[in-house]
Amino acid sequence: MIGKLKILALTFILMLAGSNFTSSLALAVEEDCDSMEVLKRYSLFSEYHKNKDFQSALPFGWQVLECDKARFSKWIYYKMEDCLWFVHDSLDLAEEEVVAIEDTILSFYDMAMQYYPDGMAYFQQRKAFVVETWLELEPVVVIAEYVKAAEYNPELDSYYFHRFGQLYINNMSDENDYKMKAIDVYTMLAVREPDNPQWPDILSELVDNVDQLLDIRKKNWELDKENMEKAWTYASECIRAEAYDRAIEPLEFLTQQSPETLNYWNQLATAYNKVERYDDAEQCYIKLLELEPENKDFYFNLGLIYKEQGRLSKARQYFQTASDKAGGWGLAIFSTGLLYEQSARGCAFDFKTKVVYKLAQDTYRRAYNMDQSLAQARDRIGALSGSVPTQEDYFFYGYKSGDTIGVTGDCFGWIGKSITVP
Repeated sequence: MIGKLKILALTFILMLAGSNFTSSLALAVEEDCDSMEVLKRYSLFSEYHKNKDFQSALPFGWQVLECDKARFSKWIYYKMEDCLWFVHDSLDLAEEEVVAIEDTILSFYDMAMQYYPDGMAYFQQRKAFVVETWLELEPVVVIAEYVKAAEYNPELDSYYFHRFGQLYINNMSDENDYKMKAIDVYTMLAVREPDNPQWPDILSELVDNVDQLLDIRKKNWELDKENMEKAWTYASECIRAEAYDRAIEPLEFLTQQSPETLNYWNQLATAYNKVERYDDAEQCYIKLLELEPENKDFYFNLGLIYKEQGRLSKARQYFQTASDKAGGWGLAIFSTGLLYEQSARGCAFDFKTKVVYKLAQDTYRRAYNMDQSLAQARDRIGALSGSVPTQEDYFFYGYKSGDTIGVTGDCFGWIGKSITVP
């Protein structure tokens, strides 16, 4: 009986409030709003909330808000929402009691955003969800609320983007642009969460093929050619589709418009590399090193470019710098071993070449000792076991254990290293 009376009291207050919180509730009893009285009611509200007695908390919360909507704004609106959601979703309410809450909830959120602007992004996304699931309003109304939530918070949780993305999809027609907007939503999610297969799957259902999607993105950018966001969207889709040749144009535009943005240069370098424009990729990494000279990855990637160009000595220099910047980096040392092996494969297989294979093997071993997760280094050590000098080779050329053998020969003039006879 007591619980029912509490619900009836709550319903009475909600119905009095209606959709206008500025009307007088008379505080359910005709008490004044002096500071100490409001503090007392807030204390009672907070105590009931802390004990999860949300039914008993609500009337006191309404009374506090009627007296002073701003004084406890940092806490009361979040707590009041807890109470409203619990009563709405967890209790067996009469229909008129549910209606009373639903008639009030939108005004509650508007008041929360007005008097606690720091919570605006949170309350707007919750308002959108309520408009969709509690009130089941028209899709155009629901979408507008979700769009507003995304404007307030571009980092809005993917859960909410997915909800209104589905609204776009479910209400697409020839009379609206919902298909394009759905593509926008799921493209953004695919870029944000590249490892989530759900978003590309949805995108693939919205367009006939990847090329069509890229054509749409390109046209969208070309109609607003100075729009960096549209350029990045187009570039991101190209990268995701591995259409690196198409990604170059928007990425070049982005690096011109925002020359200090590392990501644009990094993506452009990757695109150039993928289409074998190594000279252009080199210039991108040189720019990246100007912007961030301590970044080991940029040194390493520039080393890979020089490796592709056959500039092995320069590649080794950058791999070594990458390792130094990292305080010892197994992958960079392993890549140096690949340079030696690459050089050896291009020459006649004789004792001098075997010495280079031994240098590569020793380098792989050093890399593996740095990082034992480098299974490829361990594999190359074994793979070269038949290519390095044998004990008979050392004996034949007059070397004994502990001797040093320099790398020599026209093929290996760039190396300038030596090995130790085991």
